[in-house]
Amino acid sequence: MFLRNLSLVNYKNFDSQSFEFDAKINCFVGANGIGKTNILDAIYHLAIGKSYFNPMASQNIRHGEDFFMIEGTFEIKDRPEKVVCSFKRGVKKIIKRNNKVYERLSDHVGLVPLVIISPVDRNLILEGSDVRRKFIDSVISQSDRLYLDTLIKYNRTLQQRNTLLKYFALNHTFDLDTLTVYDEQLDVYGTEIFIKRKQFIEEFTPIFKQQYLSISGGKEDVSIVYDSKLKTENLKSLLQRSLEKDRNLQYSSVGIHKDDLLFEIKDYPVKKFGSQGQQKSFLIALKFAQFQFLKSHATSSPLLLLDDIFDKLDEHRVRHIITLVDEENFGQIFISDTHPERTEEIVKSIHQSYKIFKL
Repeated sequence: MFLRNLSLVNYKNFDSQSFEFDAKINCFVGANGIGKTNILDAIYHLAIGKSYFNPMASQNIRHGEDFFMIEGTFEIKDRPEKVVCSFKRGVKKIIKRNNKVYERLSDHVGLVPLVIISPVDRNLILEGSDVRRKFIDSVISQSDRLYLDTLIKYNRTLQQRNTLLKYFALNHTFDLDTLTVYDEQLDVYGTEIFIKRKQFIEEFTPIFKQQYLSISGGKEDVSIVYDSKLKTENLKSLLQRSLEKDRNLQYSSVGIHKDDLLFEIKDYPVKKFGSQGQQKSFLIALKFAQFQFLKSHATSSPLLLLDDIFDKLDEHRVRHIITLVDEENFGQIFISDTHPERTEEIVKSIHQSYKIFKL
């Protein structure tokens, strides 16, 4: 599987731009702020249905315009698949596959497996639990359509329950029967999500540990712990016990939307006790483990996007990435970098065909 071409109209800083890609390696080089990352984000947007950096669709429209359009042709199982993603202010986003509009944007997820490695990934370690939940959900969703459907149903029901709690507080009323209906639905959806997240971590962690060992060259014991209250109590019971608290807060304080991933090194949080080098190794290992996981669950290798990482990593880690890419059966790779000479030297060492786009 690979992306043949890409066309952008009013996407971020581009008014109109088209690219024809190599089936293996494609590099975008130029000064900071010229739009290299925006091209990678457009590829991500086309594959996943939303931006990696600006999830709000309106934030991706070029300044002064009222719409954007991304168009590309993927080669999937020896067949061309034309995908168009467009958005106009005040109108719902549209994604078309071979000129047919998806009824639900979520139906597009999984068609084009993809992994991006970017400097913003440090948020996985430094920020709150919502960032790590998005990571685990995005990985599972690309390989399991039913999981994504269940997650959408859970979030919709959660929003309805929260709206009801606000209504009770505003109108000084309470209806336990109606609330119980939502609790029962959340219990069904939440339990299914919990089980699949637990299964994912059990499969993913050994892959991650192997990647970390290979990248770091050290023997530190690293781990990913799935932190969820559903490990000890079912969700319906948790919701019942937190009822008074939820009525006071006017939102649901327990559930799988509060789960977290604990990143640890030698049984201590990487965020607090990991060195900068260990944190970088941890993140790269996460992303390469994501690649291996998706590859094992898909019929083709995921696209790999490397955003400005050569500036942020030391020579040892860059060399490891290049060795992995050279040895593993990777598919198509997209790279952004500020130094044309460095980029060409790196891609030449991979022994694959390549194209360099100077912006």
